[in-house]
Amino acid sequence: MRVAAIDCGTNSIRLLIADIEGTNFREIYRTMEIVRLGQGVDQTKAFHPDAIARTLAAVDSFAQEISKRGVEKIRFCATSATRDATNREIFIDGVKQRLGIEPEVISGEEEAKLSFIGATKEFAADQAPFLVVDIGGGSTEFVFGHSDVEFAKSVNIGCVRMTERNIHSDPPKSEEIENTRNDIQEAIALAATIVPITKAKTLIAVAGTATSVAASALELEQYDRHLIHLARVSAEQTHLVALKFEKMNAEQRSHVGFLHPGRADVFAAGSLVLSEIMKATGATEFVASESDILDGIAWSLARN
Repeated sequence: MRVAAIDCGTNSIRLLIADIEGTNFREIYRTMEIVRLGQGVDQTKAFHPDAIARTLAAVDSFAQEISKRGVEKIRFCATSATRDATNREIFIDGVKQRLGIEPEVISGEEEAKLSFIGATKEFAADQAPFLVVDIGGGSTEFVFGHSDVEFAKSVNIGCVRMTERNIHSDPPKSEEIENTRNDIQEAIALAATIVPITKAKTLIAVAGTATSVAASALELEQYDRHLIHLARVSAEQTHLVALKFEKMNAEQRSHVGFLHPGRADVFAAGSLVLSEIMKATGATEFVASESDILDGIAWSLARN
């Protein structure tokens, strides 16, 4: 069966088209656009008209790909920013007009479950239990389990949210970094009341912040998802990446080849989230995975 999965987050919107038969998964097409749908949502609790326009333009291009590739089933999942926006109906109606399906505004717990499914598919059972960490634009999900989700918690420490809330200087001032760190530590402590974050055998980190930290640790000049996928990055390397980017200004970040231009302004906060997670979990390394919630959405279509 040919399926299309769409993950619409706070910073990016992504499309995966795949053929799935039983346990066989064949990727047909995968793309991403940075649209910053969550622009200002942490403060205003509403979508900015420009952000809606950027995102629906991306949906238009996705609709063309879906149409020409003979997709049988589509699932569109919207996450943190859409959960928070009071005017989400404008956006939801725009998606329905373009794709003919109702986009789902999924809970943090459903987001966690789909991330876990996508991230753990390629791992052997003897590498469990897993802690999957999905650092998004608006929220971060912590998901613990062996073959299925056992504990999950979503907290509001995404890279866009932390940047908009705390970082207003270029490069960030030390007090802005400390305020960000305090917010992150508070949220991790909240997650840890539900999720046993120190008990995992394998820590898997997914989404653009984590894979970009891996790209930096691997010293890649350009982003290469095949080299990044399943790369192991030490806690020390993670801390060094966070330290490096918190000292850089916008001009310096713009020359980093592996960093998507739409991620450059929020990467310092994002890498700090991952650095603090490594400290709180006590993990010596994380495994970067290019398989994540998007793959989980695709698998969910094949099962239903």
